[in-house]
Parts: sequence; C-alpha cells; structure tokens
Amino acid sequence: MRKKALFFIRNVLAILLIAAIACHAAPQYVLATSKTQQEIKDAENQKDKLEDKLDDKNKEIDRLEGKHKSLQEELAALNQQLTEVSERLADLEVQIANKEEEIAETQAALDFARKKEADQYEGMIRCIRFMYEYNDMTSLGTLLSTGNFFDFLNLADYMEKINDYNQNLLDEYEENRMFIESEEARLEKERTELEDLQAAAEEEQKKVSELIEQTSSQMQQYKDQITEAEKQALAYEEELKSVEKNLEYLKKKLAEEIARSKAASQAKWRDISEISFADGDRKLLANIIYCEAGNQPYEGQLAVGAVVINRVRSAVYPNTVVGVIYQKSQFSPVASGRLELALANDRATASCYRAADEAMAGMTNVGNCVYFRTPIEGLEGIVIGGHVFY
Repeated sequence: MRKKALFFIRNVLAILLIAAIACHAAPQYVLATSKTQQEIKDAENQKDKLEDKLDDKNKEIDRLEGKHKSLQEELAALNQQLTEVSERLADLEVQIANKEEEIAETQAALDFARKKEADQYEGMIRCIRFMYEYNDMTSLGTLLSTGNFFDFLNLADYMEKINDYNQNLLDEYEENRMFIESEEARLEKERTELEDLQAAAEEEQKKVSELIEQTSSQMQQYKDQITEAEKQALAYEEELKSVEKNLEYLKKKLAEEIARSKAASQAKWRDISEISFADGDRKLLANIIYCEAGNQPYEGQLAVGAVVINRVRSAVYPNTVVGVIYQKSQFSPVASGRLELALANDRATASCYRAADEAMAGMTNVGNCVYFRTPIEGLEGIVIGGHVFY
C-alpha cells in the first residue's frame, strides 16, 4: 500500500515537473521567435531607409548630371562662339595687315607725289620769276629786237607755249594736291574703321573667354558634387548589400538564383555567331564591367563580361545586352545609378573594354555561369578575385 502511495506521489511529481518545464520553455521559445522576427523587421526597416536614401541620392545625381550636361552644351556653344570671334579677329588682323601694306605703298606714292608737287611748285616759281623778273617793256623790247618777222612769230609762239605749260603745271599741281588729300583721308578712315572692328572683336573675345572660364569653373563644381554624390551612393549601396546579407529572404533569393542557373544550363543556348550586337553594346558592357569589377584583376573583369554574354545566349534571359543589364533587380549598379554615371563619363578602362571585346567574341573563363556575387558561406562556385561565379 505504501509502495503504491509512493509510486502515485512520484508520478504526480513527474507530471508537475514536466508541466513546469513546459510552462517555462514555451515563453522562451515564443520570446526567441519574437526576437528573431523583430530583428528581421528592424533589418527590413533599415533596408527601406537605405533604399530611400539611395533613391534621394540618385535623384540628386540626376539633377546634378542634368545641370552638368546643360553646362557642357553651354560651354560647347561658347567655344564655338569663341572660335568664330577668333576667326573674325584673325581675318581683321589680315585685313589690317593688308591695309597697312596698302597704306605703306600709297604713302610711298604720296611721297613721290609730294616730291613731284614740290618740283612742280619750284618749276612754276622759276618760270614766273623768269617771266615777271623783268617788266613788260623789257619783254616787248626783246620781241622787237628780233631780226625778222618770222623770228618774231617764233618767239611769240615760244612765249605762248611757256604760258600754256605753266597753266598745265598749275592744273596738274592742283589735281595732285587734291589726290593726295583725298587718298590720305580715305586711308585714314579705313584704318580707323578696321581698328574699331578689331577693338570690338578683342572685347568680344575677352567676354567670351571670361564666360568660358566661368562656365568651366561651374562645371568643375558640379563635377565635384557629382563625384561626392557618387561616393555617397556607393556607400549606401554597400551598406544596403551588408543589410541584405543579414535578411532571411537572401537565402530564398539565393536558392532561386541557383535553381535558375541550373535551368539556364539545361535550356537552349544560342551560339555566339547567332548574336547581333547593337552599336552601344560594347560601351555598355565595358562600363557594367567597370562598375562590378573595375578593381578586380583582368580575369575577374572577363568573368563578369562572360556572365552577361552567357545570359544573352541563354533562352532563360533577355536576348540582348541592354535587356540583360537593365533587367529588373539583376545588377546593383543599375539600381544605384552608378552605371549611368559611368556611362555619362565613359569610366571604363582599357582592360574593361578588352574584357568586353573578348566576352562578345565568345570567350569565357566561368563556363556557363549566369550569376556572381561576393562570396558567402555555403555558396559553391568558381571564385575569381572578390566574386564567386555560379
């Protein structure tokens, strides 16, 4: 009887102990689950805030890029204006040089004309002095002293010719003097007009040069702001990647990517000879390589290019380089705006262009891999540089 009582008591105590353990364990489990959910929620909130900041920064970059582009167009117009002004100024300088040469030639002619004028004037003075140095009676006596009538007529004719010659000299002197005055006035007027045009062109050139300097300074300021905004966007992007790694959905996404990669390997693939590339594909591919693997060794750059071309060849993805790169949520530099910044300034290096060319020619060092990311625990694939390809 006593043994039964002890057995009963032992059973009751065991039940109570199990119940107590259960009562204490359940809240701890609920608490742990709640804490994990809260951590996920906090991480998701942080991710949302970072995405908002990234979006705001991309809008700022777009605004700065728009202003920078506007200034580039303005600078191009100013440079064209400066070129036209400089050409006009050069033309004026040629005209002035020609005019100076013409003035020099005309000046020589004028000097000759002035000498001729002086000679004419001296000749007239001598002639007049000769004619009027003696009075009329002396002249008449000279005429009357001739031996015969014919000599008298010849002498009279000679005197008349002298008078005609003097009159011609006087007329020529007057014409020469008027010509000299007219030429001097014309040349002086033309030289003044050319000098005024030259002064105006030089002033315009100075103003345009000042505008170009001012616009270039503004462009540099916007370029600096764009560079700073790009750094901030990159920082947000890196922080966003860090947050995403801590989220539970990353595992699901990774599983989906692996499944899709396997599906791509089993789907139909086009030969590289069947692909027609558009004019801008080379630049686009080189710049996405720069954004994703610009700091990686050449093998890593080629691998990124090969992943893009593998997707183009696979029936699972878009069949163009543009379609693959801009496919939603595939390449982070597209979402962050870094690709657009790189394209705007063509940041791709020579090695990035080389990797793009070889990838577009069908070369691959990652087989048929269609994904890559920074290495994470448990992900197997081909590791090149700072990426794992799968």
